[in-house]
Amino acid sequence: MTTHDNDAYKPIATVDLAIFSLSPEGLAVLLVRRAGAPFSGDWALPGGWIHIDEDADLQAAARRVLKEKTGVETPYLEQLQTTGSAGRDPRGWSISIVYIALLSADDVAQRQDAMAGQAEWRAIEGEGVGLSLAFDHASLLREALGRIRSKVEYTNLPGHLLPARFTLSELQSVYESLLGRKLDKSAFRKRMAEADFLEPVEGEMRRASNRPAQMFRLKDAQSLVLFDRRI
Repeated sequence: MTTHDNDAYKPIATVDLAIFSLSPEGLAVLLVRRAGAPFSGDWALPGGWIHIDEDADLQAAARRVLKEKTGVETPYLEQLQTTGSAGRDPRGWSISIVYIALLSADDVAQRQDAMAGQAEWRAIEGEGVGLSLAFDHASLLREALGRIRSKVEYTNLPGHLLPARFTLSELQSVYESLLGRKLDKSAFRKRMAEADFLEPVEGEMRRASNRPAQMFRLKDAQSLVLFDRRI
């Protein structure tokens, strides 16, 4: 029987993250500039090796990489896909397990100093960020955007992009931004009440033009709630 060097037959295994938040321009994604080869100096999605002696499972690996890149430990995290081929990485056959992470405005503001030194938020433009990305990350970003945009219609996903406390008007504004269309105020508020994923913050109101607005928060900051019908 022929023997082989086992390492020569092991694929590269990483987790890559499409990390989204809200910017004044709308939805934004976190990119990092690669310091070393391959694609030195190019922008890419944050990622890292799977540590078999440290990571209990794939989600643990994703959460570790997320904390290393952003300083955030427990935001909304969802596995998008697993992809692999002989050609996506010039170093050899590679597998990537891709996750979507949503950071609230509070997360971004409080953890800005912990972001990787070569990290930068880039506003989404159509299906990408208006520049080329290393590896197959432009394709991975398109897949992540497609997942987010499809789920806006029937889940509470936009709520995970807001600060910990927000008004219903602010929540509606995020839905409208991601959907690209206006929503009827009364119908929207009825749908949010039916979905039952919000709770009022007792005693907290925000000044508004007409009357103070009640502040709300998510009942569960890490779960996705499915609606019984689309918005």
